[in-house]
Amino acid sequence: SMEELKPEFTKDGSVDLRGRPVVAARTGRWKACSFLVGYEAFERMAFYGVASNLVVYLTTQMRQETVPSVRSVNNWTGTVWMTPIAGAYVADAFLGRFWTFTVSSLIYLSVSTRLQLS
Repeated sequence: SMEELKPEFTKDGSVDLRGRPVVAARTGRWKACSFLVGYEAFERMAFYGVASNLVVYLTTQMRQETVPSVRSVNNWTGTVWMTPIAGAYVADAFLGRFWTFTVSSLIYLSVSTRLQLS
């Protein structure tokens, strides 16, 4: 019958980038998992690469005293850990999770890379 030939769509109302319902058999799974694991690995390397060198950079290259440079790094670290709350709001209210994830990742990686290269 026709009912058996229809693809099984996701039950949560997910849509693709063009707004079409998503077929459950062709979404997520290992492809999405490997992307997220790879992204998280690179994101963690960028974060800890910047964090481990930032005090040294601020004290040697920027000629800051130790206490203000540590305070700056602590503020930066706190901001990095608090921004997911703002991201959750933007994702839920405006952009959706895919575009929020993509835009915030690009911003974060470009800022982290710029700091590492300077």
